[in-house]
Amino acid sequence: MKRLPKLKIWHWIVLAVLVAFALDWFVQRPDERSRDLNRAIESEASEQLRAYPYQFRVIRTEGDAAVMTTPRDRNVPALNFLRAVQPDLDVMNANDPAFVAAQTRLGQMQDEARAIVLEQPGVKSVRWELDKRWLRSHGIEVPDK
Repeated sequence: MKRLPKLKIWHWIVLAVLVAFALDWFVQRPDERSRDLNRAIESEASEQLRAYPYQFRVIRTEGDAAVMTTPRDRNVPALNFLRAVQPDLDVMNANDPAFVAAQTRLGQMQDEARAIVLEQPGVKSVRWELDKRWLRSHGIEVPDK
């Protein structure tokens, strides 16, 4: 009987990382209803929403409510997100016309994504959940709460 070769430590590390990614994907993947709602966002979105640097998406449904991701909330203000996607923007000057326009555009894009989801059968409300993964991946500090 042939013996299997011993795996080196880095093989185990790579295997552990792959298993962790697979498990994370399985846990985080949206359910079928959420995937349908995300397809609706993709197919019905305006060109501006499609081109926007943040893609709003449904991560789960709870009864007749869709839970959607957002890059802002009371703990992570919009300026953190805007600084990440538009590094040349003066986010410290709330009166800067470019900053005001960027904030307005973010609101419009979020409203459009929400409206598309609310137009779908069986959805009566939308709840927003901070997209901590996206924010952290873009170097934005997120409170653990």
